[in-house]
Amino acid sequence: MKTNLFISFFFTLTLSFSQSERKVISYIDSINSLASSHYRSNDINQSFNYLLKNVELSESVNDDYGNAQANFLLGNLYQYMGLSNEAAESYSKMLASAKSLDDNYLVASSYLSLGEVYKDFKPADEVVSYYKKALKYALKDHVQDENNIDKKQQILFDIRIKLSHIYMLKGQYNDMYINLLEAEKSLNNSPYSNAFLSYTYGLYYANLKSFNIANKKFTEALSYLEKSKTDVADDRTNILFKEVYRELSVSLANLGKVDEAYQALLKHDSFREKLTDKEKVREEKNAKSKFILSQYKNIAQTANSERLLQQEVSNEIRFITIIISIATVILLVLMLILIKNYRSKKKLSFILKEKNKMLQIAKNQAENSSRLKTDFISNVTHELRTPLYGVVGLTSLMLEKNRLCEEDQKLLKSLKYSGDYLLNLVNDILQMGKMESENVELKNVSVNLKEMISGIIGSFEYRLQESNNQIHILIDDSIPEAVVCDNVRLSQVLINLIGNSIKFTTNGKIWLRVILNNLREKDLDIRFEIEDNGPGIPENKHETIFENFSQLDENKNINYQGTGLGLSIVKKIVGLFNSKIELSSELGEGSKFSFNVTFEIDKEKLVNTEQNKTGKIVLLNKSYKILIAEDNKINQIVTKNLLKKANFICHVVENGLECIVAFKKNEYDLILMDINMPLMNGNEATQEIRKENTNIPIIALTAADIDEVKKNFGSIGYNGIITKPFDNCEFFQVINTHIQSSKTKFNPISKLEKVS
Repeated sequence: MKTNLFISFFFTLTLSFSQSERKVISYIDSINSLASSHYRSNDINQSFNYLLKNVELSESVNDDYGNAQANFLLGNLYQYMGLSNEAAESYSKMLASAKSLDDNYLVASSYLSLGEVYKDFKPADEVVSYYKKALKYALKDHVQDENNIDKKQQILFDIRIKLSHIYMLKGQYNDMYINLLEAEKSLNNSPYSNAFLSYTYGLYYANLKSFNIANKKFTEALSYLEKSKTDVADDRTNILFKEVYRELSVSLANLGKVDEAYQALLKHDSFREKLTDKEKVREEKNAKSKFILSQYKNIAQTANSERLLQQEVSNEIRFITIIISIATVILLVLMLILIKNYRSKKKLSFILKEKNKMLQIAKNQAENSSRLKTDFISNVTHELRTPLYGVVGLTSLMLEKNRLCEEDQKLLKSLKYSGDYLLNLVNDILQMGKMESENVELKNVSVNLKEMISGIIGSFEYRLQESNNQIHILIDDSIPEAVVCDNVRLSQVLINLIGNSIKFTTNGKIWLRVILNNLREKDLDIRFEIEDNGPGIPENKHETIFENFSQLDENKNINYQGTGLGLSIVKKIVGLFNSKIELSSELGEGSKFSFNVTFEIDKEKLVNTEQNKTGKIVLLNKSYKILIAEDNKINQIVTKNLLKKANFICHVVENGLECIVAFKKNEYDLILMDINMPLMNGNEATQEIRKENTNIPIIALTAADIDEVKKNFGSIGYNGIITKPFDNCEFFQVINTHIQSSKTKFNPISKLEKVS
């Protein structure tokens, strides 16, 4: 309900009726007008009074049309307020009256309205059945309004469009396309209808991964929408603008058109911001309406109770009058009361059972919604990580060129920072989705804390320059080189805390301290402290800043705005480490965040001392051939150039089928296999290769959540996994380790050498 649903339906659906059968038609129509007027004035109480009076009046004169109209308006009012059950009840009464009238247009409209209500809480197949019932009556003869104006094409278009969308949600794209073709037959000259049809076609081709065609349809929809701006002013055009630009952005991104995708996303945000204030007003009005409705129901219930009480008193007086003369009546009345009470209890029991069923359905829907949200977040982060690999990779390659001028280097550093920032944001969103679904487990690996922290600080180089801040790193020399921990989540904590200090500090200092509290034979206790001399945090905000979407000052400090997720994620991750985040801060004195973690010492870890001293990438003593299976053009360029710089020979293919063909024709020392590719994905290609060769190292490249990929890691046949965007040093270390392992297995004299 993007716009004023009540007013929209009131003016778009004109119900037909028989003048001869309604002696009070003008009065009923005036009541409907008054109800609509009071609704626009936010006088919900009076609006409901008029509509309920309309129901009673139409029933008193056996006016099926008047009854249908009143219940239709009540249904729209309930639907706008989010009261789906009440809306469905009113539409069902409307349907009963419509069938009595044998009005095809009215019956079709009733089924269409019921389908719209039920799609929010009933199975898709049941919703489809209501749309098909509406279609059955819309295809009949004499689908007309009260003025004998033909409404067949209009309602057929609406039904076919609704069917297309519900089939899309079900993944039945053939049925979706058939209904789109039928909708096109019923298309009128309205620019908005043409825009909506083109938009729906775009969704169809986007779901089929035909993004070029999808882009054409989305662009076509935008063209029609530009024409519809001259129509009656309502929000539906802006809403459709917003949705079209969002889908266009995603489609362009899938084609690797990053700049165009970004521009489309900016358009989407522009229209979304236009609607934000109106949406807030609508929500406030909705909340007020529900409150007024609740008051109305309470008043009506009280009045009914008083009426029943008065009636009861009157009956008692009458009963007392006749009890003296007619004793048998007393027995009869008592018997009737007992029967009534029994029936009431039976009815109440039935109602309670139905309510319990509805509550169970609601519970199941909530659980399903939570699962779908988590899956959605995971899919979105994958789609975002893929272009980010190209952004971060290309900028890193260009920054390594010595011939760049200072200005170009500054711009590239800015671009790389933006990519790194967006990547951290994506990781935050993914982490929050996992935590909300309680699907979080720590993955312990061997970690060099000094190297990990060095990499984290390096990612903040640009932000430190922009804010003119200095960061001081103090790491206890007694800390062992290798500890066992979840390096991904520990990095996420430090990135969020350091980034938070940089954001709120200008021309200041930041300290990162890693302090050894206690060293034992098998494990050790380490304290992490992140301190700054920024503006500080008010005491009344010390607890709330760790809540989801919380920010220090939403109105004044525009430069400090963010998602409000960082500190909330920090608190939750630190909790996973069986620790607690501590905050010490005063206004004007800066802030200090700290936490303690116990780590296991990795005594079996073999450390290459020379490599640790130089910090250079270790390569094998000759050039080796690597097969790259990657469908994204930008990612191909980045990966190929990185490997060429390290003297590897590269061959690039675009899907799993081409990978298998290349593998059979040539000899390779290692395969880099993207998991998500067209025609044949990486998992399928790896399984086929393993049927012929079990020795060649195959490394999975993925932008998806690594925890999800690792579920079937061993059974597929991968030797390792690298997530995109990847750290260059880690990237080469994984490749070199697996090539060395495979070569050493057959040639014991093979060895590693350092790159100079």
